[in-house]
Amino acid sequence: MTSLNVWDIHGGIHPPERKELSNRAPIQRMPLPARLIVPLAQHLGAPAEPCVTLGEQVLKGQLIAEASGFVSAPVHAPTSGTVSFIGPQPYPHVSGMTATAIVIDSDGRDQWIELQPHTEYRQLPPAELLNIIRQAGINGLGGAGFPTAVKLTAPPTQTIRTLIINGTECEPYLTADDLLMREKAAELVAGIEILEYLIRPQQVLIGIEDNKPEAIAAVRTAIGERPYVLKVFPTKYPSGGEKQLIQILTGEEVPSGGLPADIGMLCQNVGTCVAVHDAVLLGKPLISRITTLTGEALARPMNVEALIGTPVAELLTFAGLDSGKLNRLIMGGPMMGFTLPSMDVPLIKTTNCLLASTLAELPPPPPALPCIRCGECAEVCPASLLPQQLHFFALGQEHEQLKAYNLFDCIECGACAYVCPSSIPLVQYYRAAKGEIRALEQKQQKAEHSRQRFEWRQERLRRAEEQKEADRKARAERAARAKQAQAQTAGQDDPVAPVQAQKAGLSEEQKKLKIEASMAQVALKKAEKQLAAHATPELEAQVAELRIAASHAQQALDAATAAAPSAEATPAPINDEAAKKAKIEAAMLRAQLRKLEKLESRDEQQQAELTRLQAQLADAEQALASAQQNAPAAPSKPAGDEALKKAKIELAMKRAELKKAEKAGADEAELSKLRDGLASAEQALHAAEEKSAKPAPELVRTDKRPIDEQARALKTEVAFARADLRKLERDADSDAALVETARQRLNEAERKLQEHTDS
Repeated sequence: MTSLNVWDIHGGIHPPERKELSNRAPIQRMPLPARLIVPLAQHLGAPAEPCVTLGEQVLKGQLIAEASGFVSAPVHAPTSGTVSFIGPQPYPHVSGMTATAIVIDSDGRDQWIELQPHTEYRQLPPAELLNIIRQAGINGLGGAGFPTAVKLTAPPTQTIRTLIINGTECEPYLTADDLLMREKAAELVAGIEILEYLIRPQQVLIGIEDNKPEAIAAVRTAIGERPYVLKVFPTKYPSGGEKQLIQILTGEEVPSGGLPADIGMLCQNVGTCVAVHDAVLLGKPLISRITTLTGEALARPMNVEALIGTPVAELLTFAGLDSGKLNRLIMGGPMMGFTLPSMDVPLIKTTNCLLASTLAELPPPPPALPCIRCGECAEVCPASLLPQQLHFFALGQEHEQLKAYNLFDCIECGACAYVCPSSIPLVQYYRAAKGEIRALEQKQQKAEHSRQRFEWRQERLRRAEEQKEADRKARAERAARAKQAQAQTAGQDDPVAPVQAQKAGLSEEQKKLKIEASMAQVALKKAEKQLAAHATPELEAQVAELRIAASHAQQALDAATAAAPSAEATPAPINDEAAKKAKIEAAMLRAQLRKLEKLESRDEQQQAELTRLQAQLADAEQALASAQQNAPAAPSKPAGDEALKKAKIELAMKRAELKKAEKAGADEAELSKLRDGLASAEQALHAAEEKSAKPAPELVRTDKRPIDEQARALKTEVAFARADLRKLERDADSDAALVETARQRLNEAERKLQEHTDS
């Protein structure tokens, strides 16, 4: 069935086809190579994993590498022989990179495994039929090599209503699909029937360009009365692109960033259909393919059916390569193919052409010139893009703009570069930009994954902390209930209850003042230690300030304690040895008891120990209360001692204020006022000493003059010299010469200070 209802695509070009070089002879059979190199990555997706070992004997069609994921395809032995190597081997790539491959040394017998054909495939469920195709290792034979089984597995939300068979082969020089349709039209139609049974489309469309009349006739004859629609349309490059072919045959366009399945379309190459026929009806995995050997450097251009893994050098030798004429060896066509850096690479499943060109046939492009904005590239772009804008964005690495201008809709057909008068290799820029964007997206995905993991971890820690807090509160509640029960059983006349109530009777203000006083004393002691090690005026001033702060804190605490009710007063100190011993014993028992009470679960032995400790603690507290009642009261301090203490504190405060004012450079009136206050404080101290029980110290009165800046500097030098000398003297490993130098420095500093003081 033939239909003339076809549509046109935007743009496109008509480069010289040069198909006549290789389409005049039938498909040739390649002799069996002595060695086959079978890469594990011949498809898009994850490479296959080897399932054979070094030295193992394999048969033709035997599985040698299993698919390692959903988007992957297995690999089979192209012939019988011995596995001689598994590891890096040359790989057909423009970079000259190596890839993991399995090397098989042929035994020359080309012996097949036992094949399992499925001629009654219509009796099989679709899932089993799909698995047969998957296990045969079939991937697309006309493009990037996407695994066929994955492509045939449409999402549940999508329905394939049109199956499109691609027989276009629009690339110049390529004739592999043309010869396949001529010679294997019956197998092609049988493979289409298998795909039709598997996906159940509403219609089947077969698209072939009008430059293949023999193939068109052969396919039309093979279709016969089947309801398949054969559409012949004018030749234009790149009409063989998947999205372009859909538009030509149906008039529908695949949305930007979408897939054909999004609009109910599925495309398969004619070579893939024949491979499906071989896998299902013959039981053969994909181990060979038809490849075009062409170019003016070959004496006999042809199409050859060769085993996967055949070295490219042997294929070209079979076609009569003239090494002297060879300029470039291209895998694929001149538009979308790439130059091979070496002929040591093997044939893989996606190798549809080997083009051995001469210098005159494909001369190198001239050097690129600046873009002149002629717009020719936009006119021929089959995806209706703006190539010149994409070029500028790629140069500036403006990735967001590239995505906004639909860079990933570019099929890299090379039509824009073909017509560019400035010879700019536009496709190379697009490929590089796509790689950069994919790499950045992968980094962003990893970063997002790391962020999610961090947030999940924080959430787990938060829940764990909440659980710990809940457990702690539960333990505290159980302990409170246990104490309450213990207090109830102990009775109302417990002699230690008033003591405990007295301890708990401090107000919040008293507790706060007590903490501040303790902290002030700690800071003062620390500063006094530093002053003892390094006597400097700055440290002296700091110690004086800390003494004042500690005095104020203690005065505030004393005032708060005196103002508190007598019931909350601090108990009298214990002087009796028996009372002290009872208090220590009660504290030890209380600590042991609390340790047992904190346990969430206790065995019988621990519970018995807890009961025993509770009884002992009650006895100890009764003994403590009795000892406190019988202990002699502590002698009270005379009132004069308190007045003496306050007088000393007042004197220290006045002296510190005076030193601080002198250091700050206050005027003489303020200094005179502070000196008068200091003199009054000294007199008050002597008066308090006379009233106290302590003997009065010898009063030595000296008139001190203000310290000038030079005297302060000399004193500071003396203090530093003394500190350095003491440090060296404390160190047993100090050099004697260094110690002597430090001692001389100290003597010199003291001499200068004495001279300045005397003057």
